[in-house]
Amino acid sequence: MAAKTFDLIVIGAGPGGYVAAIRGAQLGLKVAVVEREHLGGICLNWGCIPTKALLRSAEVFHLMERAKEFGLSAEKIGYDLDAVVKRSRGVAKQLSGGVGHLLKKNKVTVLMGEATLTAKGKVSVKTDKGSEELEAKNIILATGARARTLPGLEADGDLVWTYKHALNPPRMPQKLLVIGSGAIGIEFASFFHTLGAETTVVEVMDRVLPVEDAEISAFAKKQFVKQGMTIMEKSMVKQLDRGQGKVTAHIETGGKVEKQEFDTVISAVGIVGNVENLGLEALGVKIDRTHVVVDEYCRTGVEGLFAIGDIAGAPWLAHKASHEGVMVAELIAGGHPHAVRPESIAGCTYCHPQVASVGYTEAKAKELGYDVKVGRFPFIGNGKAIALGEPEGMIKTVFDAKTGELLGAHMVGAEVTEMIQGYVVGRQLETTEEDLMNTVFPHPTLSEAMHEAVLDAYGRAIHF
Repeated sequence: MAAKTFDLIVIGAGPGGYVAAIRGAQLGLKVAVVEREHLGGICLNWGCIPTKALLRSAEVFHLMERAKEFGLSAEKIGYDLDAVVKRSRGVAKQLSGGVGHLLKKNKVTVLMGEATLTAKGKVSVKTDKGSEELEAKNIILATGARARTLPGLEADGDLVWTYKHALNPPRMPQKLLVIGSGAIGIEFASFFHTLGAETTVVEVMDRVLPVEDAEISAFAKKQFVKQGMTIMEKSMVKQLDRGQGKVTAHIETGGKVEKQEFDTVISAVGIVGNVENLGLEALGVKIDRTHVVVDEYCRTGVEGLFAIGDIAGAPWLAHKASHEGVMVAELIAGGHPHAVRPESIAGCTYCHPQVASVGYTEAKAKELGYDVKVGRFPFIGNGKAIALGEPEGMIKTVFDAKTGELLGAHMVGAEVTEMIQGYVVGRQLETTEEDLMNTVFPHPTLSEAMHEAVLDAYGRAIHF
């Protein structure tokens, strides 16, 4: 059987792959996309989107509990976990269906199955009907990543969960242990804790949310502890003894091991790239710690073979994958796109309070040799935050003292995941402190705190 020929084959239909396929088709390329599980990938089906739906339910529940503060009354407040999960799955299903529609509208050929690169420019797809042979001058690997498992801490779906189990939980945890305090760990800790689980978070690094600026991590931790969470930093879960309906965790802190009992454990200790069974080694693709090694344009070093998104390394963010997908599609179609700069990609964590950042932390900027000016502004000085009943938050800005370049911005508080984009645009336009100071921010908004954090870096803050 003759192989079907395309201009571009994309392997994986997550936020990197499906976007690359659509952009390629828009540019006149004949495109095929191969997906083994779900259109939209982890992000739409088991990640970014359904977690936000769950967290929204927790946020509304939390507000209902605070009704009295706002002069309102709400009695017999409760929740139905199954209904909360059902809403979340419905949101994911709607968006996954939307991706299918977009691919069809853009005339992208979709094959459901497992892909293997059999030679340069050749892909074999194992479908439930047999196998199909495809060929193309250009191939994009967008196979994503999966949860890392540590020996002895493997998930079983009953007592020990990965993010997938946590998104479709068999029950409501009463006493929960979350291993890892990156975005995934802290979001699930926030969700279940808000619904009433007694929650402990164990982090091996010296602080929670370890990729964030140290001051932001400290602020967030203070809020988590105030909410009643137990946070254990510089700690490690050495082993889990599984019993009937309970787990005994051996947690080591400062050389001492203590045993604690939980009914549920969520493991969120990072991710590993899906690089197996693709035939990459035979083609000479370099793989470093489960990630494909690429240059700034996502080229693998094998002609016509690109890798984008989680499989191509940090930051492991859906929006980075999408942007890389567009960049590579434009490159293949003969365009001259800009390379994606990791330090210009914002990270967002949807715990309560929210956390968002872009660019360098204060420590990183200093390590890179910059002389810095730092500004801070607390939400308690912002009228809108007080009116919302969300006065716990802060914004921190880091500038190059010599040029006024905005090197980084770091936020914790209500709606900061929406606001960070203001600083992202600023960095993209190579803004200076002067541009930001001369910008008129609308009142009353939370965004005014962004203005004040810039003013503060130059000793000009008004409301603080």
